Amino acid sequence: MGMAEQPLVACHDCDLLQREPLLPQGGVARCRRCGATLLRSHPQSTERALACTLGALFLFVLANVFPIVGLKLSGDFVQTTLLGAAQVMYRNDMRLVAGLVLVTTFVAPLTQMLAMTYLLLPACFRRRPPQARRVFRGMTLIQPWSMLEVFVLGILVALVKLAHLAIVVPGIALWSFGGVMLLMAAATAAFDARDLWTRLEAVR
Repeated sequence: MGMAEQPLVACHDCDLLQREPLLPQGGVARCRRCGATLLRSHPQSTERALACTLGALFLFVLANVFPIVGLKLSGDFVQTTLLGAAQVMYRNDMRLVAGLVLVTTFVAPLTQMLAMTYLLLPACFRRRPPQARRVFRGMTLIQPWSMLEVFVLGILVALVKLAHLAIVVPGIALWSFGGVMLLMAAATAAFDARDLWTRLEAVR
């Protein structure tokens, strides 16, 4: 494909419309007007994003199977999972809060991870999954609703406040949620939509 046939790309800083250059692995394209980074070719970005996503999925299962935290108070020991906490909120007439917790910490992150796996896994083997464009659009719509970072920070703040009232025992799920947060951040950083669509279009 010659330069005249290359798709157009707009600079996100100055809005200059220009042809998308052909980049080598690890190459960087900069705007001709302002010098801002237009595109960056990451070596094996799809494979790295997939590895991080699969690791996050594994930890996400652990995070929802094991207790988040345990509290020892007056000889009693109480612990709960994320879904168990949402159930308690629902039963105590906190249905809106329970729904928000369920959507932002379970439904949205799980949907995002499954969508990324659905797109990335076939791309690594030079295959195109059915309805790839719709899945990609859905993933971009659901991504802002994934708020694991806010959840983990909220849990940590709550644990600090409860530390003088009871013995706080962090559960496996809390560490797993932290791992999910870090791995999904790495997957998002490694994810290169341009590389993904180049692979998918090549096997169309």
